[in-house]
Parts: sequence; C-alpha cells; structure tokens
Amino acid sequence: MGLPCSLGAPAGCQHGARGAVGTWTSFLLQPLFDVTFGWTVGGHRNRCTQQNKAGQGKCQGNSYKHLSRALLSPLGQGNGASDAVVTHRPSACQCGFSTERPQDKADRTVIATVSGEWTICLLSFWGTSFVWIHHVAPYSDAESRKLCKKMKVDLSAKDKKVELFHYQDGAFHTEYNRAVTFKSVVAFLKDPKGPPLWEEDPGAKDVVHIDNEKDFRRLLKKEEKPILMMFYASWCSVCKRIMPHFQKAATQLRGLFVLAGMNVYSSEFENIKEEYSVHGYPTICYFEKGRFLFQYDSYGSTAEDIVEWLKNPQPPQPQVPETPWADEGGSVYHLTDEDFDQFVKEHSSVLVLFHAPWCGHCKKMKPEFENAAEVLHGEADSSGVLAAVDATVNKALAERFHISEFPTLKYFKNGEKYAVPALRTKKSFIEWMQNPESPPPPEPAWEEQQTSVVHLAGDNFRDTLKRKKHALVMFYAPWCPHCKKVIPHFTATADAFKDDRKIACAAVDCIKEKNQDLCQQEAIKAYPTFHYYHYGKFAEKYDTNPTELGFTSFIRTLREGDHERLGKKKEEL
Repeated sequence: MGLPCSLGAPAGCQHGARGAVGTWTSFLLQPLFDVTFGWTVGGHRNRCTQQNKAGQGKCQGNSYKHLSRALLSPLGQGNGASDAVVTHRPSACQCGFSTERPQDKADRTVIATVSGEWTICLLSFWGTSFVWIHHVAPYSDAESRKLCKKMKVDLSAKDKKVELFHYQDGAFHTEYNRAVTFKSVVAFLKDPKGPPLWEEDPGAKDVVHIDNEKDFRRLLKKEEKPILMMFYASWCSVCKRIMPHFQKAATQLRGLFVLAGMNVYSSEFENIKEEYSVHGYPTICYFEKGRFLFQYDSYGSTAEDIVEWLKNPQPPQPQVPETPWADEGGSVYHLTDEDFDQFVKEHSSVLVLFHAPWCGHCKKMKPEFENAAEVLHGEADSSGVLAAVDATVNKALAERFHISEFPTLKYFKNGEKYAVPALRTKKSFIEWMQNPESPPPPEPAWEEQQTSVVHLAGDNFRDTLKRKKHALVMFYAPWCPHCKKVIPHFTATADAFKDDRKIACAAVDCIKEKNQDLCQQEAIKAYPTFHYYHYGKFAEKYDTNPTELGFTSFIRTLREGDHERLGKKKEEL
C-alpha cells in the first residue's frame, strides 16, 4: 500500500507503492498521540523520489508539521511485516493510495480522503489492521460523518476525543481500550486476543516491570534495596491469582523493598529460567544486593502474608507431603476407576463425593462427610453408605460423570445415578440419606431468568454498551460462590433502574467459550469483577460495595451528575 509524504518531506514530494524497489518499515503510535512513518527504499531511509511510478499519492504543503514531536519506534521491516498510513487535514493534503496485495482492498475501504480536522491512522500488522481516529475539531460535513459511521465511531458522545479500533482480515474486530503506549499496542497487535500486559493494571504502578535480560541484570546490579522478583507467564492462572496481592504488597512496601515482575515465558529467557530454576509459573525469587538467596513459594499468599514474610525472609521449609484422604482411614469408602461400578452394584444406596486434594471447599466438607458416614455406617439398619472419589487421580470417572467443579455430589440408587440437592453439613447428609427424595428441578441459569439484567456476549458487547450512557457490567462465573451471593443484589439494582433508558446493568458469563476472548480483553482476573462503561468506553473498575445499596448509590451519583450538568446548560441558555 502506498504511503503519504514523510515527516519533513518537501512540498510536491511524490511516493510510490511498495514494490520491487524496496521494503517498508513502519512505526507505531506513541503516548503523545503523534504518529508518523518511515520506510526503506533501495537501502536508504526516507528517500524521496520525484516520480510516482508504482502508484499514486501526493502531498502538498506542510501538513505534517504537527508530527514534529513524533517518536519513531521501528516495529520491523521486510515484505509483509507491517504498513502504517497517516492522513491529516485532507483539505491541505490530498493523499491517494495504491496496492499490490489482494487483502489491501479491505484496507482501502478504511483509508479515505476526509475533509475537516481529523487524523486517521491504519496499521496493518501481520494480517491485522489497527485504526486510530483523532477528532481534533467538531465534525462539520457529511463525508466525515459517513466515514465515522462506516468505521463504527460513536458521534453521540461529544466529550470523546480518541477512538481506537482493531480490524482483522478486513473486518472490524474490537475497540481498543487498553493503554496507548508503544509496548501495549505492539503486544496487542501481536496477539489481539491475548491478555493485557500486567503493567497496564493501574494497581500495579508500584511493581517494577522488567522486559528484557539487560534491564534485569541492571536492576540486580544497581538496586540497593532487597528485591522480590516474580517470574511469570501471562496465561498462568496461578500468576493471575497472586498478582493483585503482589502489587498491593508493592505499594505497602514502597521505598523499603522492590517488588518486580518479568514475563519469562518466551524462549529468549531460557538462560534466566535455567539460572534461577524456573520450572513452573510463577517462580518468586528473593535477592539482596544483587545476590539470589532463595525462593518464596507461598503462592496462595495475600498481600499481608507477603509483607509479613519480607520482615524476616526465610528459605522455604521442606514440606511434609499431605496424606491422601484415602490413606487416613475413617468411615468413608474411597473408590477408584477399577472398583466403582462393582461397589455401586453391591450397595443399593450410595452418596458419592467427587473431590480434589487442593480444593478448599472439599477440605471444609470432609469432616462433616466423615462424621455423617460414621453415624450412617454404624446403624443396624443402614440407610446407605457414603463414598468419595479423588477426581484428580480417577480421571475416567471424572470424565464419565462430567465433573467440572469441586466438591460435586452424586447419588446412586441400585446402580442408577440421581441428582442431589446442595448438601454441606453432617445433619443434611444424614437426613437426606434417610429419605433420599428426588430434588426439585434445578433453578434456571441467571440469564434464563426474567430480570432486568442485560446478558451480553462477545459478539454484542460493544454495540450494546455504546447505546448506554452509563453501564455497570458484572463479569462472573456460574460456579463462583461469591458471584452467587452478589447476583440477587445486582439483579435488584437492575430492576431499580429498568425504566431509565440511559442506564444498563449487564452481565457476562466468562466461562462460556464465546465470551472468553472478551473477558481476556477486559483483563478479568477474578470473579466477580465489575466495570463501569460510559457509552461503551471503559471508565473505571467498581470494587467498593458489591450490594444493592452500593450499586444503586454508585449509579445514582452518576445520574445526579448528569442532571447537574444539564441544569447548568439550561442556565447558560
């Protein structure tokens, strides 16, 4: 695709499209919102040819003076690496484009001559496109509005200044709502569906984020304060679980310790991983005066645990392996893949607990289950027996009975499986086994219930929220106990504002496969998570009071602000 004139190019300079004469090298957005491009032709950077042989495109005047502060940061070069196109104030600079690749036809539909004061940038990066539209003055003509409508720019919000959209394979993919920095944009373009960088989280501002081995060595050499370094991978669920606690500890210990993070999943960090025995994620290492002392291995820690440990850092103590439940003895029968079928045939009434050794809820239930088994198995005329299956070991049974969460109870009567209500205590186990009735039909899923909550998915999320001035979105998992507690409060809040067309209380089930990309893009690391959106743009994270009172107070404050601004406008008129 041909490009308009370069920064500082003389008036009347004409450029051809990419062809046999050379290859393009493009440059990305910078935090200052300045954009420019560079290229190589015949091995010389920014060479200007006076004849336009391979394509068309000319630029008159000094339209690009506004880019004088632009910071050039090369992404890469070579055929197919990336293209960057910028147009600005077409009334002064009329730029045309030519193409050699079939896929550029889709790009041309986005790059159009627009009168008025707009900046439009398209970046094609290994098959994806990234568009930046900067509205620097009120739009005034039909052509501008037509282009914005085509590119899904919402013109209703007058306070919007910047829109960032991502296009993939010639079609709109998603709105970019991550940090507008070189690193974030590059990371996004390399993996548009990947999670945001850790440093994009505002709460992680006190964590030192390391990008390469050189910076890592420099930190060890120059930093006088003790360092707690987390080596992690962006996809690691355990890492995501500890990150909020790690960054909170970093804030509490600011000035006393350095808490740092480094994504070492890439193969370029093999030397570091070998040197510090990084065999899994996360691996947290403690350094003093640049010297590695030992690892911190309490990955279930809270911020308070990390702060307390750093008061007196000690090497990890050898852990005594936990005795499997099956080896502890007791009254519960422990079944395996091999003996399960025979056992349920021989016992007419069996309640089976599927569990995992690491599951906290299972550990809480275990003594209640054992005590109930002791009572039931001691009866002369037994009502039935209680059994347990370690689903992490007996995977065939777990797959056969679709065990996806722990603990899970299944009841077998004469070898046939039946559903079981929510049982958690010794009393409830005994009473139900003495009279095992069929439980009532399960309550319909939240999204199947008739409520005022708007249930969104990845394919309608952006379009729906753009029509609402204020939207509070709950990202949740159906199995999450905390979510289950909050759902009635959130539903009641939605009902309270159901008649206000500017308000939406929405929910996204992050466990559904079709929503997982969306939840990654929105940086959802825990459930439930609440985000507030203003005309579809992420504004802030709501994390104060997850109750009906908290939600309604938050939304009423927003509406009161709207009414106050409207009143001022009326006074001015």
